[in-house]
Amino acid sequence: MPGIDETKPFLPVQIAVLTVSDTRTEADDRSGTVLVERLQAAGHKLAGRRIVEDDADVIEAALRAWIADGEIDVVIATGGTGVTGRDVTPEAFERVYEKFIPGFGELFRWLSFAKIGTSTVQSRATAGVAGGTYLFALPGSPGACKDAWDDILVHQLDYRFGPCNFVELMPRLTETGRATPRK
Repeated sequence: MPGIDETKPFLPVQIAVLTVSDTRTEADDRSGTVLVERLQAAGHKLAGRRIVEDDADVIEAALRAWIADGEIDVVIATGGTGVTGRDVTPEAFERVYEKFIPGFGELFRWLSFAKIGTSTVQSRATAGVAGGTYLFALPGSPGACKDAWDDILVHQLDYRFGPCNFVELMPRLTETGRATPRK
């Protein structure tokens, strides 16, 4: 049965929050604020917060900067995952992924279906790994951010959650899988 193993210590992770929007400011960024409040309430550390425009090059640059920062374990983005012309967050994320985590988007949409029905097909929520950093792209609504955090991320970013979680894999994210050459 999945759950928290109280015999293990809680290990806080460093999480950066990226809001993708042409119109939001930090004062009215409700989705980014939901994520910041939830990650801090869970005991994690806010490692950075930015708002960038709906531009794939700008999003990619922000991701690459945070991936290169050895102090950031996770980036969670909100916004730009729909299907309109300005929604380019998944494309920017795909440019930097080394490994794609297809189950994240699938699970998000499955959980979301119970709340918003078939409208969930409009979400292109996605996740992957690059440079030892987990990357998650969520829709821009506060409700979607709450659902993704409360139903998926709070568990997968908790080292104590079993039978497995993303945190326990962090030390191995940059393995190459190549055998050592014989001499």
